[in-house]
Amino acid sequence: MSDSLRMPTWMRRPVPAPARAPRVNEVIRRLRLTTVCGSARCPNRAECFARGTATFMILGDRCARGCRFCAVAAGEPAPPREDEPQAVAQAAAELGLSHVVVTSVTRDDLPDGGAAHFAATIQAVRRRCPDAAIEVLVPDFQGSRSALRRVSEARPDVLNHNVETVPRLYPLARPRGDYARSLDLLAWAKAVAPAGEGPVTKSGLMVGLGESDGEVEDVFGDLRAAGCDILTIGQYLRPTADQLPVARFVRPETFAGWRRQGRRMGFRAVLAGPYVRSSYHAGDVFGGRRLAPRG
Repeated sequence: MSDSLRMPTWMRRPVPAPARAPRVNEVIRRLRLTTVCGSARCPNRAECFARGTATFMILGDRCARGCRFCAVAAGEPAPPREDEPQAVAQAAAELGLSHVVVTSVTRDDLPDGGAAHFAATIQAVRRRCPDAAIEVLVPDFQGSRSALRRVSEARPDVLNHNVETVPRLYPLARPRGDYARSLDLLAWAKAVAPAGEGPVTKSGLMVGLGESDGEVEDVFGDLRAAGCDILTIGQYLRPTADQLPVARFVRPETFAGWRRQGRRMGFRAVLAGPYVRSSYHAGDVFGGRRLAPRG
């Protein structure tokens, strides 16, 4: 892999006007919330904040794992903040969100991996914003089906868990993750739901870490076999010098081909492009059709 790759012309885009960004920043600051937008140095932060949206990151700002592609700080996490679910719900209400996305750091230090905190956040948002769709982007809970059941019983509309990359690159990019375990979580997400009424499932991966196109397409097949409904594919961009360098920039026409291929394979929706991230335009991708039963 090379550090000398230059950003290609197709990656260039205008800086959006601030629009609703000051309001988003004020609400997040006042309610002492964390967003993955800031912690992970997402390149879409300015655009999403300008649109009045953000992805809330619960359970602290220190991750127990420290994947080599991610800018979220690794280290010993603090105890979960007891009033955080209510703070997230209040922020969602104040911002008028119709699609609320919640993710977390990985909390291997907690007995349930933070599942109860996820469930409490879903329930709090549902009470404050009963008409909003709720999407959660969860860690793998170290394969715990009881933890996944706890989240599923809170009935999110979308349950997202990213495989992130192709299995060959897990030792390099995600050494404490497990590809088969991630697929198992997605397959179980519907099976453990009450009365078989599972949420829409979603997963995503980055390209540009050294994978081949064929390996990427094999992941599509694995995700469909696991019952995954929505697929996101985006270009990996090195957040800081501490993360893995970019191995290649994937051309827009390749992303377009993957979108078509994914739809042919039966994904309900496929979002693919250089700046696509897991929660990018999440409400538009979901389509506003709430499928999970209300609590």
